[in-house]
Amino acid sequence: MAHAMRRQSPASLLNTDGKPHPLQDTLMAVTLVLGAVAFIAAMFHHLHLLSSWAGLIGIVTGAYGQFISETTRERFLLIIGLGASAVGFFLGMAHGGLFGGVLG
Repeated sequence: MAHAMRRQSPASLLNTDGKPHPLQDTLMAVTLVLGAVAFIAAMFHHLHLLSSWAGLIGIVTGAYGQFISETTRERFLLIIGLGASAVGFFLGMAHGGLFGGVLG
């Protein structure tokens, strides 16, 4: 009964198992940051190199993070980061790509 009455902090609301996951949390944070960078940089045409590379790396880290994720919180935030990374990547590719103007 005492276990059911224990209060949880709002940060651990979706942390369903109550254990620390440092690797998964790091991948989640990296994916969110890269997704934000790619999404914001994609709004500027001349930043296509930054948005496409940040988006590509964000997609890779987010996919691996999804593969090893263990809690709902990790999966939820990884999907948000993956979506932002993908939008930034695709808009960066449309504006000039990974090597646009640098090679040839």
